[in-house]
Amino acid sequence: MAASIAYVGGHLQYGVNFCMGQSYKQAIWAPSVTFNGCLQRELSWSCGVSKFLQIRKCNLFQSRTNENWKSFGTVITSAYLRDGSTKYFDFAVIGSGVAGLRYALEVAKHGSVAIITKAEPHESNTNYAQGGVSAVLCPSDSVESHMQDTIVAGAYLCDEETVKVVCTEGPDRIRELIAMGASFDHGDDGNLHLAREGGHSHHRIVHAADMTGREIERALLEAVVNDPNISVFKHHFAIDLLTSQDGSDTVCHGIDALNTETQEVVRFISKVTLLASGGAGHIYPSTTNPLVATGDGMAMAHRAQAVISNMEFVQFHPTALADEGLPIKPKKTRENSFLITEAVRGDGGILYNLSMERFMPLYDERAELAPRDVVARSIDDQLKKRNEKYVLLDISHKPREKILSHFPNIANECLQHGLDITQQPIPVVPAAHYMCGGVRAGLQGETNVHGLYVAGEVACTGLHGANRLASNSLLEALVFARRAVQPSINHMKSSSLDLSASSLWTCPLVPKSLGSDVMHKILRITKEVRKELQSIMWKYVGIVRSTSRLQEAEQKIGKLEAKWETYLFEHGWQQTMVALEACEMRNLFCCAKLVVSSALARHESRGLHYMTDFPHLEESKRLPTVIFPSSHTTGTWSSRQLHQQPIVNSMV
Repeated sequence: MAASIAYVGGHLQYGVNFCMGQSYKQAIWAPSVTFNGCLQRELSWSCGVSKFLQIRKCNLFQSRTNENWKSFGTVITSAYLRDGSTKYFDFAVIGSGVAGLRYALEVAKHGSVAIITKAEPHESNTNYAQGGVSAVLCPSDSVESHMQDTIVAGAYLCDEETVKVVCTEGPDRIRELIAMGASFDHGDDGNLHLAREGGHSHHRIVHAADMTGREIERALLEAVVNDPNISVFKHHFAIDLLTSQDGSDTVCHGIDALNTETQEVVRFISKVTLLASGGAGHIYPSTTNPLVATGDGMAMAHRAQAVISNMEFVQFHPTALADEGLPIKPKKTRENSFLITEAVRGDGGILYNLSMERFMPLYDERAELAPRDVVARSIDDQLKKRNEKYVLLDISHKPREKILSHFPNIANECLQHGLDITQQPIPVVPAAHYMCGGVRAGLQGETNVHGLYVAGEVACTGLHGANRLASNSLLEALVFARRAVQPSINHMKSSSLDLSASSLWTCPLVPKSLGSDVMHKILRITKEVRKELQSIMWKYVGIVRSTSRLQEAEQKIGKLEAKWETYLFEHGWQQTMVALEACEMRNLFCCAKLVVSSALARHESRGLHYMTDFPHLEESKRLPTVIFPSSHTTGTWSSRQLHQQPIVNSMV
């Protein structure tokens, strides 16, 4: 375990490390934090993690194989109901975005699959992805060029082996989607129409107008619904992973979930679990993410002793629709900001301040086609210097037919609020968009928790480095969902299910005993606390940061969390109680603290992480930030699992 840093007042405890592999070396990078710097010069991120985890897994598989575990085999999913509250599957998939669905369709060929999703199956970050999927599909383009664009955008923090894998395998993943029925735009020549976005040197973005994610989600969901080996559990909120300890190893056996329609807790026991739960955009007040993106997977994994990496790199999309600048204001505040895709700038859109002065050439020679971190900081600088609330993105100089055919969704949304994008500029402002950090994964989506795999935004694979290149997110999700399949199948076949295992973990309680008046008060306070946390994160941990402001955020978040938890427990709340709003708040606190601690650890400006007191990039600090697990027995509610971990020996 890593050396711990403890929050003042007995808050979350964990170790923060800069790491690239296996040979350990002591390093102190910040006055208040001691790190075990894990420096490896010989192996890359992906190679080092994969080999390290594979070695550990081989030993674990041998120790867990036991005659007393009843072989469950592969049978029809309906037979997996032991009782109303416990279900048994070969594979449990948390999340119904592109990563979760693509993975489920493959592993379902080898066993039963449960897809556990928080809301309706289509309600995911994938469904809101407008731009497209980047892949080398043009003869004039090359894998090497895509790799170079990715690495430059990632401020040279990307893992080169991971980048090569994703850029090489991407075209085949696109072809698979097309074979499954996904329909993408084609040009007059009959070939796929390839768009260009900021940071890309070539036209390589496969898209379905400005609704690409929706089309991919449609095709995948259609296939999932028709697969008899897949059961979808909608409106099931994942509470915590079910884990046990085998010596120093952590083993995952499934998850607990809250059916938010019936208010019943359902336990899913599985041989393999895939986390594909998306990001944590709602740690900020303004985000393009859907309401479900509250960092549940990252927080659950952290509580389950998974290694977390690069959480300081939060991507703010430069151009979300600024409702304040619309002729007709929305009648109510949006749950999530409406995204204006990168492709608008890729198609020639120009950014102006409110005096109609073009400003991007002042900041970067690539102007509007600079990577997202550069554009977001430039807009932020303009807004602060001019004391304005938004800037303008103008595409009206392009032919009307082209605008409407490429961006019908954006045009329709703006027109509903009195703005014609073929004649008027679009008011835009940066909004939290994508977490480049997450649960640290190897080249096959494996984690340090045995039986737990990750794919999509919840994962940190090393692809994005310090800043994600536009349209690389859906690509990464597709590639890693596919790469996690074979090791998951191998794990499933070497594992067995104990039908009595469910009783080994304390069952979470729905707080019916508190009464409606108390619950109403708790929910009201929780809603206020959520807004306050979001405000702190935007004010102190936004696009531009400083050590003093990060330290202030750390203190404010610690006090806010302590105040909230005190209120809960003084009103009869118990450690094992669960409610959707309270559990989301728990996860938001956990993720916010991970972001702040990671940001404090990086004493340089790189990619999405810009520090006014460390304004330059430091080559010596070109290492990922890694948060290793440590004991949570004295942590806050957000940092502890609801149940006590049993040891594997008691389960065999």
